[in-house]
Amino acid sequence: MIIEIGHFSAVIALVLAVFGIASSGLALRTHNADWVRAGRMALTLIFILLAVGMAALIYSFLARDFSVNYVATNSNSQLPLFYTIAAVWGGHEGSLLLWVFILSTFSTIAVWLHWRTQPAIMPYLIGMECLVILGFLLLILFLSSPFDRLIPAPPDGKDLNPLLQDPAMVMHPPMLYMGYVGFSIPFSFAMAALLSGRLGEEWIKVTQRWTIFAWVCLTTGILLGGYWAYYELGWGGYWGWDPVENASFMPWLVGTAFLHSVMVQEKRKMFKVWNLFLIIVTFSLSLIGTFLVRSGVLTSVHTFATDPERGLYILIFVTTIIGIAFGSLMLRANKLKSQIEMDSMVSRESVFLFNNLFFLVATATVFLGTLYPLMIETWQGAKVTVGPPYYNAVFMPIALGLLFLMGVGPYIPWRKASRASLQKNFLVPTGVGLVSTVVLFAIGIRSVFALTGAFVVGFSGAAIFIDFGKISSLYARRESINLLKGFLSAFTANQRRYSGLVTHVGVLVLVIGIIASTVYQTEKVVSMRVGDEFVIDDYRVKLKRIHDVKGKNWSAQEGVFEVYEGDTLLTKLRPQKRVYDASQTPTTESAIYAKNMGHIFLTMPDVSADGVAVARGVINPLILWVWGGGGIMGLGVLLNIFRPRKRDE
Repeated sequence: MIIEIGHFSAVIALVLAVFGIASSGLALRTHNADWVRAGRMALTLIFILLAVGMAALIYSFLARDFSVNYVATNSNSQLPLFYTIAAVWGGHEGSLLLWVFILSTFSTIAVWLHWRTQPAIMPYLIGMECLVILGFLLLILFLSSPFDRLIPAPPDGKDLNPLLQDPAMVMHPPMLYMGYVGFSIPFSFAMAALLSGRLGEEWIKVTQRWTIFAWVCLTTGILLGGYWAYYELGWGGYWGWDPVENASFMPWLVGTAFLHSVMVQEKRKMFKVWNLFLIIVTFSLSLIGTFLVRSGVLTSVHTFATDPERGLYILIFVTTIIGIAFGSLMLRANKLKSQIEMDSMVSRESVFLFNNLFFLVATATVFLGTLYPLMIETWQGAKVTVGPPYYNAVFMPIALGLLFLMGVGPYIPWRKASRASLQKNFLVPTGVGLVSTVVLFAIGIRSVFALTGAFVVGFSGAAIFIDFGKISSLYARRESINLLKGFLSAFTANQRRYSGLVTHVGVLVLVIGIIASTVYQTEKVVSMRVGDEFVIDDYRVKLKRIHDVKGKNWSAQEGVFEVYEGDTLLTKLRPQKRVYDASQTPTTESAIYAKNMGHIFLTMPDVSADGVAVARGVINPLILWVWGGGGIMGLGVLLNIFRPRKRDE
């Protein structure tokens, strides 16, 4: 009975989505504010009804109601409570319900938050959000329902995918969805601006914090996914250019470009077409990512479904949204021409222009690498793969170019930069970058990627810290305080700018970790018995014993490995080879020891019947800088979101 209540709530929400679209149209046609209020109420009720639907599904999981097909497919009686709740979005149908619930939540908040300040565009905003909600509800109710009954009910369920029974994967999908769906708010405001003809800077100012919030959610989701892949999949890496990883990375790239590009429109009233184009592409790529993950066209540990009917529907839906968006942009193109022209190619405006171009080229590179194998298989029937060699050769130079622009953009003047200002702002950073490169070369590093990265990181890092030093000194002298208090005063006075620079520092830290852990990773795979040992870098690893262990819903063979540096015992690592009881699915559980900001990473992929274990050891130098850099980025974004609001925001 409970699941039927959830199903009925979703059906009523679909009807209200249609009503929300109709009321928005009537409001625009009749100029009657009552229709706008009716649309607002419809959107609010959709949120409430979908909350009931989510609650009903969660209750069914907690009650172990295996007469619900989705519950029986994605859980069983042995599944721990924590993962039972996570199983709600562990499959295709539940993840879509979570998606549309988050969408209704954000839409309702946006409408009520901006109701008084943006009355003119409210019908367009409500109509666009209801249209997207309607598209997902049609998919859920007719092709991907989590509310279907299974008759007769099985005595137990099949189990949640063991790879998803992990704390990082509990939070990874919701954070990604909050990022994807978060971009729907600036997208809807952009569409409202296009359709209403209100093409100034107001929509950008209104959605500034929404954009930052969506970006940090998507960034967090990507980092959590990378961390999960690192220790759960057992291969010692955190980014394998998997097609579904790429599906989340592409909207992140274009969303980052949009986040920077809007500053030019705010400051110089330029890039109006660029900004509308970028936010449309960002949200379109979020929808395309949904198509790739749920259509079955890609093969990955991340994909949910292989039903071609679902894929066809999602493709039609995505094409419709993209068609409406780009059609509106083309219709308004003549009214979007800026009256202000770029004064010089050596200016901050031009740096932002190149920034946009680099991000789009980077996105196109990833898009091509993701879909090329699919196109070849469709046209020629042959299976091909596009892996790290392609991305390292094509994407990495673009990424280094973006990092260089990150060091130039904040410090080059608007309109036109003189030779004197260029020397003043970039002579020392250039010197620091060259010195960094020379030092690495002198200590024996010959990787072009590492040497180029050293120059770019040194250049951009020096530019940021020189800026911090100058502004701290200025405020310290002005207020007769020390440098630290001077920095805090300067930060408070322009929190938006310096929060952004904190985020840039996080990017540089992350890049150092990526370069070190990618270029200088050491790996060794050996077969060994109890008492055997192997050497990897400066460490000696000895297998002491193998024994059986039991968890709540799994059993495993656990190896106990002693790790020595010289004759000093550093730690004991305990990797496992697990088998989950219900599904009999094997997994490899890694063991990790942190040292010198890096990791000693060990897995035991196989143990034979006669006691021979396959051990895989990986040394990942500075890998903690990857996660630390992500944390610094998040800190910068949070400082930006929660900065004091100014009058013009």
